[in-house]
Amino acid sequence: MKFGLNLYSLRNQIATPEAFIETATALREMGYSYLQFSGGPLNAEVVKRVVDTTGLPVVLTHVPFERILDDTENLVREHRLFDCLNVGLGSMRYRGMSDAEIMETIGKLEEAGKRLNALGAKFFYHHHDYEFCKMTNGKTIFDCILENTEHVNITLDTHWLQAGGVSITEYIAKAAQRLECVHLKDYIPAYNEENKLVRVFAPVGEGNINWRDVIDAMKRAGVKNYLVEQDNASILPDPLGQVGSSIRYLNENFGAE
Repeated sequence: MKFGLNLYSLRNQIATPEAFIETATALREMGYSYLQFSGGPLNAEVVKRVVDTTGLPVVLTHVPFERILDDTENLVREHRLFDCLNVGLGSMRYRGMSDAEIMETIGKLEEAGKRLNALGAKFFYHHHDYEFCKMTNGKTIFDCILENTEHVNITLDTHWLQAGGVSITEYIAKAAQRLECVHLKDYIPAYNEENKLVRVFAPVGEGNINWRDVIDAMKRAGVKNYLVEQDNASILPDPLGQVGSSIRYLNENFGAE
């Protein structure tokens, strides 16, 4: 198996073209095989330069929803420059929305998928934990997305599934026909100084997720791109060390499969 990294994990380390190339080179040397571009404004020419220089392809992006809906042709043209046709959205607004507004947003997700499909690209929606809140119809927002769209692929995120209180393997099976890209993100429950339960991001293999079961389920679901993500790595003392721990764990435990 081969693994990639969502660059949101190192967003502060890709802030300039030079830093981007240096960081991507380090990722290649530590064993990463591909990238997701996220964590900064999309500059297609810079991304192409990084891809050409390092040999690491970009398999997915996260871009603003407005561009996906209102500037679709130019956006796809930019993605073709670095040979990536998987266009992603990092999140939808949830807090303070009524059920009707949520369903309207889900309709816009489907419209985005249709527009991208018409141009030969694919649309991927990345969830958080709030999609597992139930609406007044008794269904989770995530289930409503699956039931009310046909052109929306899912970037499944293991940490947010765990945080949402649902079975990771069950939801891998539920979304199996839409999974090409996933986020491998570990989860540690911990208590802060006020003795309140908090969620902690961690390198893959250092949290409480059963990675053997999860990876096996993802393989059965036909996942192609396994992207490590650690939201807080960029602001920790040794960001590259954080993501380096993840790729070592994955290569040691799954790399030969």
